[in-house]
Amino acid sequence: MADETAAGANPANAQPAPSFNLIGQYIRDLSFENPGAPGSIMLGGPNPQFNVGINTDVKKQSDDIYAVEISLNAKAEREKNVLFNVELIYGGVFRMKNIPENNLAPLLFIECPRLIFPFARQVLASVTQQGGFPPLMMEPVDFNAIYMQKLRQMQAQQAAPADVPPQVN
Repeated sequence: MADETAAGANPANAQPAPSFNLIGQYIRDLSFENPGAPGSIMLGGPNPQFNVGINTDVKKQSDDIYAVEISLNAKAEREKNVLFNVELIYGGVFRMKNIPENNLAPLLFIECPRLIFPFARQVLASVTQQGGFPPLMMEPVDFNAIYMQKLRQMQAQQAAPADVPPQVN
């Protein structure tokens, strides 16, 4: 009886399976300002206005290791008085193995932030609560929309120099 292998299952030509793993998480920067304390936590009045911003960044550390960071900025104001201002940069270190090049950017800018966002959200809620306010609970974030926005901005920046005629001095 001959030793037969299934068509296309030649171990010598087998491609290693793609994988990505979260190696660790960290807080790179955390700032909480409560400029009106203690008066700001004792004041009543209308509901505060919140302004929350979010951004993502990726930094290659080595061949298959990437640091993915989420920057959160949250500010609460009431009647033009700042109640609190929080800045948080929360990151995760990911190992990417055998990921096709065309899948790498969406994985780094969409899926990786989606994995670490709940932890960053918890830090934000905890620090606002420890600052004397109700915990700030961010809504889920559409990291795909943030990624698409970044792509459009990059495309616009690349197209802009081509649209401007060279200047002659």
